[in-house]
Amino acid sequence: MNATIFRSAINIAAISGAYLSLAMLIPAFIDVYYGHPDWEVFLLSAFFTGGLSLATAVATRAGPPPFNKRMGFLVVNLLWLSATFIGAIPLWLSSLKLTFAQAYFESVSAISTTGSTVIVGLDHAPPGILMWRSLLHWLGGIGILALGLFIMPYLRVGGMSFFKLESSDTADKPFARIASYTRAFLAIYVSITLICAITYAALGMNRFDALNNAMSTVATGGLSTHDASFGYFKSLPLLWAATFFMTLSSLPFSVLILIVVRGRVDAWRDPQIRVFLGYLALFSIAASVFQRLQNGVDFHEALAHSFFTVSSILSTTGFASDDYTQWGHFIVALAFVATFMGGCSGSTAGGIKAYRLIILFNFIRTGLYRLIYPDGIHAVRYGPMTVDADLQRNVFLFFITFVAISAIGAILLALMGYDVLTAISAAATSLSNVGPGVTQAIGPAGTFAGFHDAALYLLSFLMLLGRLEILTVLVILTPLFWKH
Repeated sequence: MNATIFRSAINIAAISGAYLSLAMLIPAFIDVYYGHPDWEVFLLSAFFTGGLSLATAVATRAGPPPFNKRMGFLVVNLLWLSATFIGAIPLWLSSLKLTFAQAYFESVSAISTTGSTVIVGLDHAPPGILMWRSLLHWLGGIGILALGLFIMPYLRVGGMSFFKLESSDTADKPFARIASYTRAFLAIYVSITLICAITYAALGMNRFDALNNAMSTVATGGLSTHDASFGYFKSLPLLWAATFFMTLSSLPFSVLILIVVRGRVDAWRDPQIRVFLGYLALFSIAASVFQRLQNGVDFHEALAHSFFTVSSILSTTGFASDDYTQWGHFIVALAFVATFMGGCSGSTAGGIKAYRLIILFNFIRTGLYRLIYPDGIHAVRYGPMTVDADLQRNVFLFFITFVAISAIGAILLALMGYDVLTAISAAATSLSNVGPGVTQAIGPAGTFAGFHDAALYLLSFLMLLGRLEILTVLVILTPLFWKH
């Protein structure tokens, strides 16, 4: 590994860390406003992490080397690793008395927009801590979109390149076009957040809850301000509003950007949108019918809770309106399958994602056709486009490693003493960045507070793996990456 590349990557991560430390002033102000003494924790953390980040940035300052794929992989990993450690500092020092493993788990969960938590008693938690978790969610969502839109396509990891944001039209002025796309996605992200917060407030949330839950919704994170999550508000209109915004945030942001910047209304024809909305509707209606027939729930209420729950899992948000593990074995099985599927590429959602499922399905179908007509020409397609061999290989590589790492994570958790179903569910929900699992202990009514430190570090690693599309992390763990 070239020392200059490593030095520059650390410099970029340090500058990013300095900006994140400034964000700590927001929850500090919130605590001052509500009269909570934890404002001192955020102020101290801001000075400590900010000073350390600036000192590191100055010490590693050098002329930027040519940006290549090796540096890209290194920068992405260092940015997320440093952000999770910085995010954990005020959580660790706060009045919640968390161990560092718990604070780090909470930080990773927030920044990766997973939504798992170790905190019990959110209804009485310091307001600054609640705001910090939501803010980490929201900033993590921006980072995820930036990775997906501009960095991952270049690294050939995770994504359809989102049609490369009209790359055929940007060859002449790439930087000007990237700047316009960046402004558009920030404007859209902020606008959706504000509209969501206003909607929540209009439907009965107080302003603090509305802002926190809006940031969590648009980032598809799932950390709420109450232990009962959305069940606390007991409002069907709020469930429908949250379902709409969670679903919207699961759609490709690139489509919204292309519509705003280029007027490309035809971008809505992206096949993954139809597939995602299709299985969301199918799962939700099936759950509603089961709730009505099996449990005798009023159909309108069953429909609201089912659509909310399914969209929460598929979007990998992780909000809860009720303990769906008590609805019946069919619902638990449905939720477990939905945990792996995820939303669309180019969104803040995690999981395998709809576009990969489309390519996998078409690959299998094409393979069967070739068995029948071996001399025929059978291309694997994604809508009107032919999927090249590199993308097919990347999709299968991701899928195989996703399944393998889920299995390894479950085995390691079982070795630590957790029962098989809890181990499998915890590994799957962490790698998919969903949040709650499908067992009583870690389901929508539970938390990860009972997990010991070693398990929390393992789950934190799985959350980061899933958030960075697995291969981005694994590639830097190979010896070849570090050779000159």
